[in-house]
Amino acid sequence: MEKKTRRNFLKTLGASMGAAGVIGGSTILSSCSSKVEAAAGDKITLLTSGGELVVVDKAMLKPAEMPSLTENQKRGREGLPGKSWVMVIDLSKCRNARECMKACQHHHQLRPEMHHINVLQMQDAEDTSPYYMPKQCQHCDNPPCTKVCPVNATFKREDGIVLIDNERCIGCRFCVAACPYSARVFNWFEPKDAEKYEGVTYNIECNVPQKKGTISKCLFSADKLRDDELPTCVTACPNGVYWFGDKNEDAVTNGTTGETVSFSKLVKDNAAYKLMDELGTEPRVFYLPPKDRTTPFQGNIEEHHS
Repeated sequence: MEKKTRRNFLKTLGASMGAAGVIGGSTILSSCSSKVEAAAGDKITLLTSGGELVVVDKAMLKPAEMPSLTENQKRGREGLPGKSWVMVIDLSKCRNARECMKACQHHHQLRPEMHHINVLQMQDAEDTSPYYMPKQCQHCDNPPCTKVCPVNATFKREDGIVLIDNERCIGCRFCVAACPYSARVFNWFEPKDAEKYEGVTYNIECNVPQKKGTISKCLFSADKLRDDELPTCVTACPNGVYWFGDKNEDAVTNGTTGETVSFSKLVKDNAAYKLMDELGTEPRVFYLPPKDRTTPFQGNIEEHHS
């Protein structure tokens, strides 16, 4: 397959957001936030989709209608038509940088002890070398979590992503018990920076604002995908660990290099496997074995056990 840049790949998904989004309003309309706080003079402070506070001139802003909670919930359940999202994780490239974890926490309003993705130190046998493995929700095609939810708060949509509607979640944690990947976390306390998100309409595709007494997990950054961007963890990784794309188009893009390759060829040529696939959950996350490492394993790095 012809190699393409990340920019070209994103153009095939739709028009990308420009840097003018913060000022022109598209970033304000997208993903996690829409809160506007008054400030002195002709300046106002905005909370962007990435969770950053920015100061802009009022004259540069255009009024826009924000989708209602009902509209957010409806389109969040429908997903993106014609898409079938998949992720490929190259274990030979993971160096435990944990930038994916930091970016995910920031994007999804998670407290320091909460993770949608965690990088684990793994060792398959006593005589084999250890390696690092990022682990998150596997977005299974046969998800046990959705089957046990008594209020239809967690669901799988047509493009393959498993989401949670925290406006419906009652905090029973049946889904936590059902998930074999320990991919779900419970909001035991008030969310981080709750005051920043006060009054912001809940976005089911970003699961923000977070809500005490409800469940949170990896969402493949569904809000980013709607804006024709790669997931937060994919772009945050400095080592090229993550590939993400559309199985229907047989194309995945590396978040670090921007290279786009054939999904089917990538997983076939590199003997990819799925985590605990024997359970019949049919995950959408594929792992490339930790072979041909670019750097040796650093044994003095802090260990993280599953």
